[in-house]
Amino acid sequence: MPRPLRLILPGVAAHIRQRGNNKAACFVEDADRLVYLAHLRELCKTLDCALHAYCLMTNHVHLLLTPVSATACASMMRDLGQRYVQYFNRRYQRSGTLWEGRYRSSIAESAYYVLACYRYIELNPVDAGMVQHPSAYLWSSYAANSGMRADPSLSPHAEYLALATDAGRRQAAYRALLEDRMDEALRRTIREALDGGYPLASDGFKSAVIEPLGHKTAPGKPGPRRNSGSDPELGKQNSGSDPDLFSAGGVS
Repeated sequence: MPRPLRLILPGVAAHIRQRGNNKAACFVEDADRLVYLAHLRELCKTLDCALHAYCLMTNHVHLLLTPVSATACASMMRDLGQRYVQYFNRRYQRSGTLWEGRYRSSIAESAYYVLACYRYIELNPVDAGMVQHPSAYLWSSYAANSGMRADPSLSPHAEYLALATDAGRRQAAYRALLEDRMDEALRRTIREALDGGYPLASDGFKSAVIEPLGHKTAPGKPGPRRNSGSDPELGKQNSGSDPDLFSAGGVS
């Protein structure tokens, strides 16, 4: 069965997640993250992808970026993945794949969803229980977006700029946005959009832009359930956290 076409649109933000194979660690030491970020910054510049937010967890990565062309995102992720795997395999004397197949992506078009993706990405370490506040996690863009330090590799999205007219008030408004943990329903929506490649967009954008391209805008309705009595494994309910949500590397 052919893989579905990835929905990437020029000038529209894309939320990207890439996991380590079998959820194994893709970063062992701080030096690994520094190498990854160096390649990320270089490739975003050369391939015209504006980087808005990022978070490097233990076994997965989140990025929020806007590509200039429809192919820029795929080229950037391909080159980034190849460069980092080559480095990682040399450093740790290993061979084979590091990443879990294709990266996952979901476009974020509306102001609501763009800012929600900013929050989702930079709150990942908090939601995973790794730190109490996003400022305590060194390997995300929170410090730059909140005004704690400068990072010339980041390009603020228009919806981030719209938080206030001057930098000081904008950064204060952004810090306020991240003071509270996200509503679980919104987190689930973002996670499901990533897993399924569905857009986070306004209804008008979906009908005017995405549907004419032939892309699904939401998951299809599930079919009827089988009788769970015929198989003890069927009909079991998830009694705890989503297994894909809390893993060795934290929230996905």
